[in-house]
Amino acid sequence: MNSTEHLIKIALKEDIGSGDITTDNLVDPDLEGKGVIIAKEPFIIAGLDVACQVFKHLNANVIFIPVYIDGNLVKEGETIATVKGKLRALLLGERTALNFLQRLSGIATCVRSYVDELKNKRVRLVDTRKTTPGWRVLEKYAVRVGGAHNHRMGLYDGVLIKDNHIAACGGIKKAVDRIRTRVSHLVKIEVEVSTLDQVKDALKAGADVIMLDNMSIEQIKEAAAFIDEKALVEVSGNVTKSGLKSLADAGVDIISVGALTHSAGCVDISMRIQTAD
Repeated sequence: MNSTEHLIKIALKEDIGSGDITTDNLVDPDLEGKGVIIAKEPFIIAGLDVACQVFKHLNANVIFIPVYIDGNLVKEGETIATVKGKLRALLLGERTALNFLQRLSGIATCVRSYVDELKNKRVRLVDTRKTTPGWRVLEKYAVRVGGAHNHRMGLYDGVLIKDNHIAACGGIKKAVDRIRTRVSHLVKIEVEVSTLDQVKDALKAGADVIMLDNMSIEQIKEAAAFIDEKALVEVSGNVTKSGLKSLADAGVDIISVGALTHSAGCVDISMRIQTAD
């Protein structure tokens, strides 16, 4: 079972529990119906396949027909998808399916607004690990749908030496030297720094990527000029949408933004149920 399937099962169990006492007592089990999923505001759609899986989990014979594909702009009032099948399955899955769509589309829409600020700029916008517990794979997927890129997925797939690691090892050079002996030569080593002296130490130690954390724009420009393309330059911390262009023009390669996921809202989507003719 993959992480999405597991999350769908948890979400349905959370909502349905021992059974839907309203639907089970009002709706005949053989009654067929159709659900029309409608956008109540404009947004970038993401999560259609997840919504489909929700209904399929409840009844494998449900037919899910998307009008759009993930990444499309949906206008207010437009139909996003229709779902046909046993009415009980549609009612049981409605809220869970919409929750996934609303959250993932909210992230994709938020990300797209950041990406639009960086048009024609030579910089990569990436997310962080500041995601909803259990939702990371899906939320990082929504980031890609919105047009940005993923940083590391977790602690397991990328080396990022942070301030606490540096303190534990007794300095940047000691930390870099130690980890180089323990990971593959194919793995890049990133070091987080907060001062220009640390920038120099990280570059001297041979870091592949240097993350400038919570630095002023003047410090960032100075650091990028000093690094002079000898390592990739990433900026992080207190990044705002309005400041993206200034950062891009400061000579950095990567901008990481936690707000792409942790501050994205949910979009407004509803589903209208119709009984079969």
